Amino acid sequence: MARFDGKICLVTGAARGIGAAIATAFAQEGATVILTDQHADEVASLAGALGQTGIEQDVACEAGWIALVDGIDRRHGRLDIVVANAGYGWQKPVTEIDLADWRALIAVNLDGVFLAMKHGIPLMRRSGGGSIVAMSSMYGSVGAPDTAAYCASKGGVTMLTKAVALECAERGDNIRVNSIHPGYVMTPSVREVLTPDQVDALRMQHPVKRLADPAEIARATLFLASEDASFMTGAELHVDGGFTAR
Repeated sequence: MARFDGKICLVTGAARGIGAAIATAFAQEGATVILTDQHADEVASLAGALGQTGIEQDVACEAGWIALVDGIDRRHGRLDIVVANAGYGWQKPVTEIDLADWRALIAVNLDGVFLAMKHGIPLMRRSGGGSIVAMSSMYGSVGAPDTAAYCASKGGVTMLTKAVALECAERGDNIRVNSIHPGYVMTPSVREVLTPDQVDALRMQHPVKRLADPAEIARATLFLASEDASFMTGAELHVDGGFTAR
C-alpha cells in the first residue's frame, strides 16, 4: 500500500520545477492530487500525464481560493494535504525596488501561503486533520544582499508557519504545519536564466558543492506530509546542502 492512498493533496505552483516534482511524487505514492498554477496549459499537461486534476490559479486571489476549496469539497469531500509551494523571486537593491513589484512578490510568496492556510484548514479540520507544508527557503532563515523582498516574503512564511502550527495544535485540529527551506535547486528556470558560470558560482556557495535536484525537495515534502513526521509541527526542515549550517 502506498503511503498516501486515499489522501487528497493540493499542490500550488505545480506546473514546473519543485512543484511539478512534488505533485509527481505524491501521485506516485497513491494520492489524489490537485495541481494548480498560473500557467494553465502547463499545469493541465502535467496533470493529464499524471492522471490527476490541473487547475489554473492565482494564489494571491482570495476569491479563487474560495472557489478552489469549495470545488475540492464538492468533488472529494475532504482535504488531507496542502503544499503551498507557489512563489518566485528576483534580485534588486532595496533602494531600487518599485513598491508595486514588492507588493506583487509578497502577494504570491506570502499572501498565497496565508490564503492556503486560511481556506484549507476548515476543510482539513472537517476531514479529521492533515498536514500543511509551506515552501520557505534558506533565505527564510538567513539574509542575502539584493534579496530584501524575497527574504522578507520567505521569512514571513517561516513565522506564519510556526504561528499557525501552534494555533492548530492548541485547537486540537490534528493538523501539522511545517516549512521546507531549500537551497538553490536545479530547476528548468535556473537552466534557462543563468549561464553555466553563474550556476557554478551557486554550486560553490553550498558546502556539498552542488545544487539540489527537485526530487530531493519532493522527498522531503513527502516526509513532512507523512506519518513518519507525526510529531513534527512548527518545524523548519532545511534541505540546503549545508548552506545555513555555516
